[in-house]
This record gives sequence, structure tokens and C-alpha cells, in this order.
Amino acid sequence: MARSGESLPDVALSGAPLDRSGHERRDERLVERLLSDPRTRVLELRGDRAPVAPAGPAAATGDGPLRLRLRPPTAADSEAVTVFVGRDDEGTAYVGVARPEESRPTEGEARASAPQAEDGWLTLRQAGAGLDDRDAALFTTVLAVANWHAAHTHCSRCGAVTAPAQGGWLRVCPDDGSEHYPRTDPAVIMAVVDTAGRLLLGRGPQWPEGRFSVLAGFVEPGESFEAAVAREVAEEVGIQVTDVRYLGNQPWPFPSSVMIGFTSRALTSDLELDPHELSEARWVSREDYRTALRAGTIRAPFGLSIAKRIIEHWLGETVESVLDLTR
Repeated sequence: MARSGESLPDVALSGAPLDRSGHERRDERLVERLLSDPRTRVLELRGDRAPVAPAGPAAATGDGPLRLRLRPPTAADSEAVTVFVGRDDEGTAYVGVARPEESRPTEGEARASAPQAEDGWLTLRQAGAGLDDRDAALFTTVLAVANWHAAHTHCSRCGAVTAPAQGGWLRVCPDDGSEHYPRTDPAVIMAVVDTAGRLLLGRGPQWPEGRFSVLAGFVEPGESFEAAVAREVAEEVGIQVTDVRYLGNQPWPFPSSVMIGFTSRALTSDLELDPHELSEARWVSREDYRTALRAGTIRAPFGLSIAKRIIEHWLGETVESVLDLTR
């Protein structure tokens, strides 16, 4: 795979600070042992939310780092879906406990949960950019595997109810013995740049006015990442691209993807939009983009996403620096 001259450093959610210790998953009593050990650290999810607290004095204003509020196991944890995430350098085990969707906070609780709230329950989108590598990886992994468990409760062969095994990384059918593993759906996300250096931005039909991002799409069976980039761009905007080069990647558990970032060069510039995929698309120069950001006519992708990092890679500076938010 060809790489660009500069790959994206430090993409959010992409760190791997924990040893997943996959060999331990073969122990049939692993979860039982870990949940009986008070040294085990537990991350509890309510739906797609986790308990988050300030990590330091600066977070009291909502601007500082955040941390997950981990706890020892409780007796009730054995009744929930559990995931053994791994161990840190000191040997501490980390387990995710996923509660059913109906146990998530009410809308009132969600509105009251700000990053600075002592007992705030936040989504990964809300909290991820403020978490350190360990907490971001922990939240990302537990959410992704919990989403898979929730969507794959029955055997795809015979329809029987499956049971979790191997520390939450497998579901087994009691009737036909088949094994079912968590899935990750690869998706490509790409900067398309023309000969004048302009970037192609698009707005999905479901997005609010002014929300623009780079193009993206799922990889199809039998397709390379580079071929997926070329196909998605051609399908969505009628543009042919070349020089597809890798930038970086990011796990994206919404619900179960990994985003593989690229840059590419457009061979043409006339746009033919697929209205099912895009409501708007436009070419922007770097100065156009800076001006639109400052005027509020274009809103950047969320700070957590690799989409924002890809745009900043093309722009040559961060969105925050354009908006003078770095002080």
C-alpha cells in the first residue's frame, strides 16, 4: 500500500496501551475469576455511555482532560455482558460490563451530563477527545464488542440463542456448535484534491446545513482499499481519482467500523452527485475553507474523527488555529 509523504500522527482512539492477552480467553472461568477479584478494574456502559469525570483542575471548566470512572467488580456484573479487554503493564485486568439499552440515562440526565460533571455519563463522541490512550482504547473496545453482542444474539445458521464465551470475544451456538466472532467493517475515508489543490467536501442528506466532510464509504467484498476509494468517489460525485495514498486509520465503533484514511488526486473536477448519498458537494481552496470556517458557513467534522485530521492534513493547520481557539 502506498503511503503519503506524511502520515497522520496520534489519531484519536488508535492507541493500543493495553495487552489484550488473548491467550487468557481460553480459560472458561476467566470472567468468573476476574469478577471475583477486587483488583480488577471495571468499565460499565449504560447503552452507549460510560461514567466520566475530570482528570485534573483544568477539566472543571470543561476544557481539560477527562478520565473514565472505573470501579471494582460487583455481584451484579455477572448478570451483564462482559468483555475482558486486557491488562496493563502492572498486570491489572480490565473488564467491560455492558448494561441493556433501557438502563441508559434519560434525556434529562443526558443533557445534565457535561464533561465537567462529577457523575457524568457521556458517549464516546462526547468524551473520546479528552481521554488518554488507555481510557480511549478501553471505551472504544468495550463499546464495539458490546454493540456486536447486542446485534448478534442468535445463530446465523439455525437461529438458536447463542452464549458468550472466551471472555466476551466469542458467541457459541448450543445447538450446532458453530462459533461466531465480533465483526469489524472496514470503511475508507479520503481527501480528494484537484490539480489546483482544492479539496472536495460533501454533505450527507441527513446532516445539518453547513456540516461538510470528506467522502467515505464501506469496502466491498473482493475489493482493495485503494479500489474502494476510487469506486466510492466515482459513485458519489462522478470523479475519477488516482495516486491513492494511505494516511492513517481509526477504530470507529459506531457501531463496528474501522476507518482507513487516504488522500487521492482527482483527474476531473465536474461533479455529478448521487442524491441518495450527498445533498451538496463543493471544491474549496485552503483560503475558501478558512474563510467559511470563520464565517460559520462551513462546520468541521467532530474533533474526535479522523475526518477532521484528514482535512487538517490538507489545510496545513488545525481547525482550532484557524478559529483562534488554541489560546
